[in-house]
Parts: sequence; C-alpha cells; structure tokens
Amino acid sequence: MKYLKNFCAAIAIVLLASCAAPEPSNYANEKPTLDMQQYFNGTLDAWGMFQDRSGKIVKRFTVVMRCKWDGDVGTLDEDFTYSDGTKQKRVWTLRKVGPGRYIGTAPDVVGEAVGTSAGNVLRWKYVLALPVNDRIYNVNMDDWMILMDDRVMLNRAAMSKFGFGLGEVTISFSKRL
Repeated sequence: MKYLKNFCAAIAIVLLASCAAPEPSNYANEKPTLDMQQYFNGTLDAWGMFQDRSGKIVKRFTVVMRCKWDGDVGTLDEDFTYSDGTKQKRVWTLRKVGPGRYIGTAPDVVGEAVGTSAGNVLRWKYVLALPVNDRIYNVNMDDWMILMDDRVMLNRAAMSKFGFGLGEVTISFSKRL
C-alpha cells in the first residue's frame, strides 16, 4: 500500500510539472538572439488575424510600424488597417528596465505591459482595453513574439477574461531592410 501511495504521488508530480506553462527562459539558447532595440528600429510591415475561441477568423489586418529608440526608451508607432476598411492607431512607449526586461505603455493598455525576453523570444503580459460595439472590455493578453531571422518575427497572443479563453491574435512581422 505504501508503494502505491508513493507511486501515485510521483505520477501526480509528473502530471503537474507537465502542465507548467513555458517561460521565456526556456528559450534562452535559441538563435538568433532577439535584440529589441535593433529589431524594433526602422519600419516593419505586419499581417495578422484575430480568431475567436472556436477558431473562426473574425478580423484580418495589416500594420505599418515605425520604430525608434532613444537610449533605453523606444517608440513603436503602429497604423492598423482592417479588412473591413477601418483604421486604428496605437503608439507604444517601451522602456528597457534591466537585462531582458521591458515595460510598455499605450493609450489602450491598462497600467503597464511587462515584457521578458530570452534567446529569440519576447513575452508580453498586459491588460488591453478592447472596444466591442459600444462597450470597453478589459482583457488579459499573453503575447509571445518569436524572432525567426533578422527580418521575420512571428507573434501569437492569447486573449482571456476571468481565465476563459476569448481568442487568439496571430501576426507575422517583416522588417524593411
């Protein structure tokens, strides 16, 4: 009986460990290494989509980003054009606050976005004030950016509210050379 309890305890530990979410540090040895101040400098083009929790594509969009840094402070000026013709602007202010650590603010971000980078990834966690019809909903964003090479970055952001998944945003960035 004692062996059965120990075996069950060991299985429970393995199962819990396998449920642990990835962290940027898991990718510390991946190449190419993301240098935020280098990659987000100049003009980038992006193509993306939002899928609801069932996987249905709800919106498609393009983005032109104009990025520049002054020391440890960066500005990302984003112009979105959606497939229905609507437009949106978001201007991020980023601050490097330590090795692989960033803080970001934007008018539609509630509080601050917290960014952690390691290897070829950057993870942002923040609350976005999302307009839907005539209301604003504060939704949690878990935003992963993965540098593929010196020009291409892929981005996947999971959107949730009260722990329930609402959908995902997928974006492909291409840096103009």
